Amino acid sequence: MKPQIDEGVLNRANVWLTGNYDEETKNTIREMMENDQHELTESFYRDLEFGTGGLRGIMGVGSNRMNKYTVGAATQGMTNYLKKNFADLDVIKVAIAYDSRNNSKYFAEITADVFSANGFKVFLFDDLRPTPELSFAIRHFGCQGGIVITASHNPKEYNGYKAYWDDGGQLISPHDTNVIKEVLKIKDISDVKFDGNNGLIEIIGEEVDNNYLEKILALSLSQEAIRRQKDFKIVFTNIHGTGAPLVPEVLKKFGFEKVYVVDEQLAPDGNFPSVKSPNPEESAALELAMRKAKAINADLVMATDPDADRVGIAIRKGDDMILLNGNQAASLLIYYLLTKWKETGKLTGNEFIVKTIVTSELLAKIAEKFEVEHFDVLTGFKYIADIIKRFEGEKTFIGGGEESYGYLVGDFVRDKDAVISCAMIAETAAWAADKGLGLYDLLLDIYTEFGLYKEKLISVVRKGQSGAEEIQKMMKGFRANPPSNLNKSKVIFIKDYLTGVSKNMETDIEESINLPSSNVLQFFTADGGKVSVRPSGTEPKIKFYFGVTAPLANKSDFTKVDAELDKKIRSYITDLGLD
Repeated sequence: MKPQIDEGVLNRANVWLTGNYDEETKNTIREMMENDQHELTESFYRDLEFGTGGLRGIMGVGSNRMNKYTVGAATQGMTNYLKKNFADLDVIKVAIAYDSRNNSKYFAEITADVFSANGFKVFLFDDLRPTPELSFAIRHFGCQGGIVITASHNPKEYNGYKAYWDDGGQLISPHDTNVIKEVLKIKDISDVKFDGNNGLIEIIGEEVDNNYLEKILALSLSQEAIRRQKDFKIVFTNIHGTGAPLVPEVLKKFGFEKVYVVDEQLAPDGNFPSVKSPNPEESAALELAMRKAKAINADLVMATDPDADRVGIAIRKGDDMILLNGNQAASLLIYYLLTKWKETGKLTGNEFIVKTIVTSELLAKIAEKFEVEHFDVLTGFKYIADIIKRFEGEKTFIGGGEESYGYLVGDFVRDKDAVISCAMIAETAAWAADKGLGLYDLLLDIYTEFGLYKEKLISVVRKGQSGAEEIQKMMKGFRANPPSNLNKSKVIFIKDYLTGVSKNMETDIEESINLPSSNVLQFFTADGGKVSVRPSGTEPKIKFYFGVTAPLANKSDFTKVDAELDKKIRSYITDLGLD
C-alpha cells in the first residue's frame, strides 16, 4: 500500500495538473504521483518563498522548486510593484544578468519575457556576467530595477533570483516586503504574462564591460608600485563561475603581467565538477589554486564564487600558502585604502567606511586611527549599499566589507564585488611588496599596531520544523538568561537588534539602536570580546560569531597570543553551552 500523501501537497499538485502549465511539467507531476511520492512532497509541500533577497531553491517541477513558473510569478510580482512605484514614467527599465549555473540563461530569458510582456524596457546581458556588473548596469542605464539569476555558492542543484532597486542595491525595506506581498497576490499562473516582446529586449555586453572596467581602473592608488612589481605572481581561479574573463583582464589593465589561471576551473560549468562546493570560504575550493601557487612560487591566490561577488584569498607565509578569513582580508584592504588616501591628501574628514555588525572590530579601530567615520549595519551587503545611498552627495564612501568574503571599493557598484576586490587586493599586495613586505608581514604589522583580533564562526544546524522551533527556543533562552561573564570577563553591553535596545549592564542605561529590527543578539565583554548570535535567514542553522582581541607587542609573540585567543574562544563556547 502506498503511503498517504499530505492533502496540502495533493492540492498544490492538482492546481498544477489542472492549470495553465505545459504538458511536460504535468507528465513529470503524474510520474512523481505514481513512483516518487517523497519527491512529490518535497516539490509541493509549500510554495517557494520570495524572501527579502528574492528566490533560492532546488531546480525542478513544483511550487517549491526553481522553474519557469515560480520565476515567472516572482517577476510578475516585481513588475506589478515597479508599476506602482514608477507610475509617472513613460517607460520602466530593468537590467538582467545571470551566472554559470544550470538553467541560469533560461531563467534570465523567462524573466526578460515577463518584464517585456508588461511593457518594460529590458537590458539583457548577452552572456553570463558577475552579479556586481548587474548592479553597475542598473545605474549605467538608469533602470528602476534589476534581476540576477544566481544561487551564489549553493550546491549545483540550486538556482536563485536576486532582486535589485534603482540604486543598484538589493531590495531593502519597505520594497522587499512590498514585493513579497505582490508576489503572494498571484494566485493563478494565468496572471503571469509569459509572451515576451522582443522589441523591448536589448542585448547588452561589451560596452557595459568596458565602462565597468574603466571605473575599476580609476580606483587604483598605486600604479607606480605596480609598475615596479609587475612580475608579482598571482594565481586566480574562476571555480567554474563568472569571474573570468573580467578578473584576469582587470588585473592586466592594472599592470600585473604574471597572472596564472587554474585551467581545470576556468570554464563556466554549472555542475562545478572540480569541487564539492563552489564556495571560496571553504579551503577545498582553493586546493588546486594553492597547489599551483606553490609550484610557481606565487605570493597571492584569489578565488571567486560562481557569481563573482565574493573572493577567497590565500597568501604566502614562508614556503607555505595560508588562507585568510574574511575579516583578515577586509582589514588588509581597508588599512591599505586609508593609508593611501591619507598619503595622497584625499582625506578631508568627510569620508567613511562600512562594515556589518558581525565583522571584526579591527576595521573600526583602523578607521578611528585615520579619523575616518565608520558605520555598522546588519548582516547583508544591501545594508552597506543603503548607507552609501543615504549619504550620496554628502559624504564619500571609501570601502567596506563583511566577514563572509564580500568587499567593495568605490560607489559605482552597490553590492559586494569580487572583480573590484581582486584588483584592489592585488594592488594592496604589490604596494606591500614594494615596501619589502608580504601580505602576511603586513597583517602582523597591523596586529602589532591595533591589537591581535581573532574571529571564529560556529553554525549549529537544526533541520525541519522541530529544528526551527529549537532555534527560536535558543534565542529566547539567551534573551531571558544572557551570560553575565564570558571567559571570566564581565559582559558589559548587550545589544538586542530585535527590540532595538542596547543595554549597559553596569549602569542599566538603555539606548536605542538605530538599525532595522533583526533577530540578532550581541554580547560585549570588558576585555574587548564580542559574541553575535543570529539565526540564518536562508538555512536551518543558528550562527555564533566570536571575536576576541589582545595586544601584540611583537611579531614574534604572534603564535603565543594567537593560541591564547584560541583558548579564550573555546571558553566562550563552553560558557554558552555549545560544546
